[in-house]
Amino acid sequence: MSRVQATAVGFGAVLLWALLALLTVGSAPTPPLLLNTICFLIGGACGLVWTAFSGGLGVLRQVSWRVYAFGTLGLFGYHALYFSALRLAPAAEAGLIAYLWPLLIVLMSGLLPGERLRRGHVLGAVTGFVGAALIISGGGQGFQASHGAGYALALICAFTWSSYSVLSRRVGDAPTQSVTVFCLGAAALSMPLHLAFEETIWPADTISWVSTALLGLGPVGLAFFVWDIGVKHGDIQLLGAASYAAPLLSTCILVLAGVAPLSATLGLAAILITGGAALAAYASFGSTPRPTSE
Repeated sequence: MSRVQATAVGFGAVLLWALLALLTVGSAPTPPLLLNTICFLIGGACGLVWTAFSGGLGVLRQVSWRVYAFGTLGLFGYHALYFSALRLAPAAEAGLIAYLWPLLIVLMSGLLPGERLRRGHVLGAVTGFVGAALIISGGGQGFQASHGAGYALALICAFTWSSYSVLSRRVGDAPTQSVTVFCLGAAALSMPLHLAFEETIWPADTISWVSTALLGLGPVGLAFFVWDIGVKHGDIQLLGAASYAAPLLSTCILVLAGVAPLSATLGLAAILITGGAALAAYASFGSTPRPTSE
């Protein structure tokens, strides 16, 4: 798979994450950690089937336990921190801080062997962040000191996912099938925390069950497999900048579904996010990238 093809595959995760908000709304009233458990179990089960047909389950035994620990903590840590941040701080402000991760990916990727961070990457990521900020902070009340703990967790959340994404390149020899174990491990960690801190409320009706199943198949399932391919073998700076399309597409889907209103802010955000991605793409394809050591 070429670098361009891997980047395109990785962007598939962004498209899937655009469905996260709508499907999460549809999965109510299931609490977050139980939802986490169910979705990661579905994603892990699908991964097992794919692994069995793509190369056999034996490939999973060849992966170091350190890789499994890294991936499991990355998936579980991000979601646990994100959900906790949104409980301790207003969703708009906490979500905005958490969505620093694409910008952090762009900045941190410059430390990777064979990667070169160009001005266009940074400008594109910053422009995309401004566009995302317009959407995410739309109903916010402003930052307040009383929610400092939630803001701190959101910032740690952003560093967790960006670090996971960038460091995935360092374990590039681990097959994408290993994400199967990451998902199952995240489910195993989520369940006891759910039993300790949440009331067990299963999906209430057909819409809830379908939404939950689709979450496990897509945004909390397949998305992590294609993201793994993208960050390991694709253009990680371009993927980082283009990731700001997720909140834009998510909001557009909510508008089409009648959950959110159409506004001029959405149009301005679309221009900023599209422009930011175009800047990053120009920086990536405007000159030949240096060969990697992989």
